Amino acid sequence: MRFCLMFSLCVLCGESLCFGADIDKTKLAEIDTAAEAAIKRGECPGAVIVVVHADAVVYRKAFGNRATKPDAVAMTPDAVFDMASLTKPVATGTSVMLLIQQGKLKPEDLVSKHWPEFAANGKDKVTVEHLLLHTSGLTADNAIADYADGRAKAMERIAGLKLEAPAGMRFRYSDVGFIVLGELVEKLGGMPVDKFARKHVFEPLKMADTGYMPADVLKKRVAPTGLRDSKIVLGEVHDPRAFKMGGVAGHAGLFSTADDMARYCQMLLRNGELDGTRILGAKTVKLFTEPHAVPVLDKSGKQLTGARSFGWDVDTSYSAPRGDGFKKGEGYGHTGFTGTSVWVDPGTKTAVIILTNRVHPDDKGNATPLRRAVGTIVAAAVGKK
Repeated sequence: MRFCLMFSLCVLCGESLCFGADIDKTKLAEIDTAAEAAIKRGECPGAVIVVVHADAVVYRKAFGNRATKPDAVAMTPDAVFDMASLTKPVATGTSVMLLIQQGKLKPEDLVSKHWPEFAANGKDKVTVEHLLLHTSGLTADNAIADYADGRAKAMERIAGLKLEAPAGMRFRYSDVGFIVLGELVEKLGGMPVDKFARKHVFEPLKMADTGYMPADVLKKRVAPTGLRDSKIVLGEVHDPRAFKMGGVAGHAGLFSTADDMARYCQMLLRNGELDGTRILGAKTVKLFTEPHAVPVLDKSGKQLTGARSFGWDVDTSYSAPRGDGFKKGEGYGHTGFTGTSVWVDPGTKTAVIILTNRVHPDDKGNATPLRRAVGTIVAAAVGKK
C-alpha cells in the first residue's frame, strides 16, 4: 500500500505526483532551474526529467525543445529518445541476467564456450564477467570499416580481434564487449537481443514505447539526434556501428521514454518485480547491481580502483549522474552518448532519469553538467548531502 502525505499536480500533464514525508518538494523544484540553465547555455535543446522515490513518481517534467531544426518542436514528457549506451544495461545486461537466471549462462563462463571462434588471437581467457565489467581487454571501438559488409562479417571480424590488455587487468569501457554480449544473447536466447528483451523485459513491464527501430507511429514523438551524411538523424540509431548492423546491437540501438525508464527502475528498486509481474529474482537483481572493484588507470597512467557492476557504472569517471550527494559505492547508473542517463540509489529507494538529445542538431552539446546538478539536487531532496 502506498501512503502519500502531500500531493502536487504536474503542470504539463495533469498527473498527480506523490510526495512522501521524506521528500523536500521545494528542493526538487530546483531541477527546473538547472534544466533551464542547461538549455540556455546551449548544452541541450531540451530534456525530460523524472524522479522516482519510495515507489512513486515524485517529479516529471519536460523542458525546452525536442527539435530545433529544421523547425522548433516543443519537448513533451512522452518524447521517445535514442538511449545510446543505456542499451547496454537495460536491454543487453538485463537479457544476460535472465539467461544466467535460466541457467543457460554463468558469469565465469568463457565467451569461447558459447562462441568458439571468439577464442582467436588470445581471447580464450575472456569471460562473460569480464565483458560485463569492461575488463575484457577488448578495444573500446574497432574500426568502422569492420562493419561495412554487414552484420555477419562484422561479427567475424570482432571474433578475430586481438586484446589490448590481458583479461581482467584493466577497466576500459568497451562498446565491442557489449556487442559480443548481444551475440551471446542471440546464441543462447534463440533470438536477437531486440526480440529477446522485448519478449522477456519490455512487454511484461508494459514498457510500450521501448524497443529497437521505432515504428512510424512512435517516430512522431522521437527526439532527433545529430548528423549522418549531413542530414539530421530521426528515428534511426545515432551510433554508427549499430546503424551499420541494421539498428540492433548489444551496445546501442534502444529507444525509450522517461516514463518507461521509470517503470524499469521501479522494477529494480522492488527487487525485480513490478505490478505483480516478476522480471528478475531478487538474487539476480543483487548479482546485476552489486559493485565489483575494477582497475582504473588515471591520465598519468597511475592505477586506481574504481567500481562497476554487471552492466552498470558504480564509481568511475562515468558517474556524473550520481551528483555530489548520493553515497559512492551504494548506487548504480549509466549514461548514453546522445545525452541520456539513469541513476538508481537503492538505499533511498530513488531513481533519477534524465533524457536529453544533446547531440541535436550538430553533434555537440554536453549533458554532464545537468546530470551532476540534478543528481545533487535529488540527493539533497531525499536527505542526502
